[in-house]
Amino acid sequence: MSVGDWEGPRVEKLMYLLWLDPDASRADVAAVMQGDAGVGARLLAIGPHRLSMDVWDPESDISAPVPTPEGETPLHALVSLWLDAVDVRAPYEEVLSEAACRLAGYSVVESLYRDYGGNRWSGPRDWPDGARSPGVLTVALLQQPLDQTFDEWVTRWHTRISPITEAIQPRCRYVRNAVFRSLTDDAPPLRGIVEEAWPSLEHVRDPMLFYCADGDPDRMKAHVTQMIEEINAFIDLDTLRSVTMSEWMLKS
Repeated sequence: MSVGDWEGPRVEKLMYLLWLDPDASRADVAAVMQGDAGVGARLLAIGPHRLSMDVWDPESDISAPVPTPEGETPLHALVSLWLDAVDVRAPYEEVLSEAACRLAGYSVVESLYRDYGGNRWSGPRDWPDGARSPGVLTVALLQQPLDQTFDEWVTRWHTRISPITEAIQPRCRYVRNAVFRSLTDDAPPLRGIVEEAWPSLEHVRDPMLFYCADGDPDRMKAHVTQMIEEINAFIDLDTLRSVTMSEWMLKS
């Protein structure tokens, strides 16, 4: 199907990072974001074309591959909205601002590299809107190194990082979001937001599974070395932020 044949609504994708109270537990975050009176339900009532939330909740309680630095509040939620245009975002931002101590919004361009059912790590999506997605998600916040142009950086992301990590990791779904511009004051200078789905918590917890080593220490070492070399050429690890979350597709 060509772009000219598309009959669905023309929409913009907006992504919002939420930090709640620094002392909030995973259960506290889940209580704010989910449920009949939670942020998700309130956003749905406004009427977005699509809505998904990634939530730092008890069901995703394992360390991320790159843990949040000590003393820094981890990202608590990531909300993705598909709207007619960025101009109609105000009522959504009002709901998000009421829930968050800190809010950062971005207009993004989504590139879905792999969806559920696209490889051996999962079947096609068969769960309804409003149900938690199986497994666990890692969300990564990326900043572009100063010594690379955006074209150089995004080309490396799409032509090297994506296929290499696909080959050596058990990833079910991979969503690349390139940041077009920030929408809120004092938003971190991100250029990319990544959502990666994994079959289970154990696949993230166990390095043998996370690097597709099949029990072979030498293979795991080779894959870890390859990963470190590629990531170090792509981003400054000191600026990378990564968290484990549960994925909730509320309206698709």
